Amino acid sequence: MRSSPITRAHQAHPPLALLSVCLAAAAMPLTFTGTAVALPSIGQALSAGPVAMAWVTNAFMLTFGSALMASGALADSLGRRRVFLFGAGSFALVSLALTAAPNIVLFDLLRGCQGLAAAAAYAGGAAALAQEFDGAARMRAFSVLGTSFGVGLSLGPVASGLMIEHLGWRSIFLAVVAFTTLAFLIGLVALKESRDPAARGLDWAGALGFTTTLGLFTYGMLLVPARGWSDGLVLGLLAAAALCLILFIRIEQTVARPMLDLSLFRYRRFVGVQLLAAAPAYGFVVLLILLPLRFLGIEGMSATAGGGLMIALSAPLLVLPMVAGWLTRWLRPAALCGTGLLMTAGGLVWLSAVPVGAPALALALPMLLIGTGMSMPWGLMDGLAVSVVPRERAGMATGIFSTVRVAGEGVALAIVGAILSLLIAGRIEASGLAGEAQLAGQSLAIGDLSSALAAMPGIDSAQLQLLYGQAFSWLLLLLSGITALIALVVFVSLGREETTLQRKTCEAGSTS
Repeated sequence: MRSSPITRAHQAHPPLALLSVCLAAAAMPLTFTGTAVALPSIGQALSAGPVAMAWVTNAFMLTFGSALMASGALADSLGRRRVFLFGAGSFALVSLALTAAPNIVLFDLLRGCQGLAAAAAYAGGAAALAQEFDGAARMRAFSVLGTSFGVGLSLGPVASGLMIEHLGWRSIFLAVVAFTTLAFLIGLVALKESRDPAARGLDWAGALGFTTTLGLFTYGMLLVPARGWSDGLVLGLLAAAALCLILFIRIEQTVARPMLDLSLFRYRRFVGVQLLAAAPAYGFVVLLILLPLRFLGIEGMSATAGGGLMIALSAPLLVLPMVAGWLTRWLRPAALCGTGLLMTAGGLVWLSAVPVGAPALALALPMLLIGTGMSMPWGLMDGLAVSVVPRERAGMATGIFSTVRVAGEGVALAIVGAILSLLIAGRIEASGLAGEAQLAGQSLAIGDLSSALAAMPGIDSAQLQLLYGQAFSWLLLLLSGITALIALVVFVSLGREETTLQRKTCEAGSTS
């Protein structure tokens, strides 16, 4: 028997409910990867500087990540269907408004609103699916949900490249409008309402503390390339972020129904799942931004060619997440996840050896290995996250897991972007070239070769491309090491305990 009461306004349709949530889920990475391909065009059209350009991506990731836990709590309290429909409808409207944004400030603000809407749609939809499906069927449903992200990741770059060349960069948001509108209409008919009877509303203090922490930290990291680590404003922002984090933890320890149940971190398996959620950020997601900037801005590829090459990285997510879910009948999920991450680490090392200007095939093969490796944990993570807590807390479970994943991606983008900029500037300074090395490093990190040349008068593009390639290779080696370390931790933390739970889940599904 289900523990949460369900308000039935109509007959439930689980397959259509799954389709609705998956359409919304596919739109989220579409707006993420598509914007990465369009970033050089956006910067040129709206006259954006390096920091403002970084916020095109980070505004969405920051609000998306910081609002997921709050959205999960609201879904449990107000109704999962209601929160999903609000999020999907708002996502469509904001995406439509982005097609007419006249300047970079309004554009970045709308991207932040888009992230808030995406958080409501994802948290509400995932929590609703947890009520629609039981046992093994729930694991399969969440594997399909993970695959839908792969669809958005795969279609985003190539579709955006074609639309940019033929219709202009603003047209990339029209596909998002179509996906989310259809998700809203199907969800309106197919989803049934459900709530957690023990929910007590939103932990507003916790939500504010968490969002402020992420905002201060991200802003501080975005200023590092221009100001350096020792700058007073940078240090002040990072210190303020640390203080807000301490206050957030204190708040969550004292409220009756916290947004983040810190007691869950006492369990090894829960910690392992959260680390697994953070793994794609450094081994995969940052490449969805950095590689299009390299291909289009540094190597001079067309939007169509650069977007098409990105398929090698993301295409495995179309199929392999469901294959990974099927393989759990015989193999431990921890083994699948850890092995996949090690494959990704190997692909990053391989890609680090490919110089700027290499043939497309030389780039595509290591990218395909990276995507194949990341596809293995991708199809298992969401289902594992839901199994961490009792079913009536599904909104909190998906909110915590998704927050770790998405907020981790936003933080990773800020950190990795700062590191790449500093590595490039360091290579320029070490070469003894005259000019503004820091400004050139910032410009190259966002794919703006022309601004980098202006900052380094008398230097030709081939020299800067070479230095950029060297810095990019060192960055990939660093990301490979991080991914391999997370793989080791996943092997240890999930372990045999996970296998037992997985078998119980499958047995429950087969007998229901």
